[in-house]
Amino acid sequence: MPSLKEVKTRIASVNNTRKITSAMKMVASSKLHKAQQSIENMRPYESRMSRMMTAFVGSMEGELHTPYAQQRSVKRVAIVVYTSNSSLCGGFNANAIRALRTKVEQYQSEGIEVARVIALGKKGGDAARKLGFADSDGHGALLDHPTFQPVADIAEELMKQFVDGEIDQVDIIYHHFKSSASQVLTQETFLPLQLPKATAQAGTSNDYIVEPSRDAVVEKLIPGVLRLQLYTALLDSLASEHAARVIAMQIATDNADELLQELTLTYNKTRQQAITTELLDIVGGSMQ
Repeated sequence: MPSLKEVKTRIASVNNTRKITSAMKMVASSKLHKAQQSIENMRPYESRMSRMMTAFVGSMEGELHTPYAQQRSVKRVAIVVYTSNSSLCGGFNANAIRALRTKVEQYQSEGIEVARVIALGKKGGDAARKLGFADSDGHGALLDHPTFQPVADIAEELMKQFVDGEIDQVDIIYHHFKSSASQVLTQETFLPLQLPKATAQAGTSNDYIVEPSRDAVVEKLIPGVLRLQLYTALLDSLASEHAARVIAMQIATDNADELLQELTLTYNKTRQQAITTELLDIVGGSMQ
């Protein structure tokens, strides 16, 4: 049985750790509230943009031609993976990195070259460099202060490479924020764009007057939707990260509470045993 000093030191250590996990939970809860507001404010806008594109494309007569929807033989791909800058968020980073590694291995087994991996998050950048993609820096500052323009620049770069034929497909891996208790790992194809086919509702006219021209509207609308998709995935990932950290820190705090109860019980038993031993020694000495 450990000594009283060892148990007391252990109790103090666990107590200090519990204070840290409890404080981290409170900080993550505050960040989650802000991130949740951001993604909830963004989703209606993204949904409306997607519906606009669906209705507009579905109303067109004939086949729509856009370089962003060009289907061709896949020989070179790019992957965008969303992780966090720091750890202590449960399996959030591990799941995304595992999905990245699996996808890279799958493409390599099929003879498809993974031309580049763009990691949004330092943990993803570290994992990408271990896989041999030296140009993945993680864009850590972007996660600390998420803004639209840097993400739009990344989307523009990917779209240009796709149009120029440098890459044939772009995949994104991120966590979709459903609720504070549920974050779903999602894998989607960013490029080529899957053009929706809208069905006209009864009594609804889709005979739009398009100015200045149909091609000019498509040229602005589709890149806007693509840039927005990449930014919304970032907000989704940030909200999921903070939610995962809240859960992880809550579990750690609860485990610390249970361990403190066990250690306190052990301390009291050890102390009682020491007192009993001393009493027996005193009683035994007085009877001699």
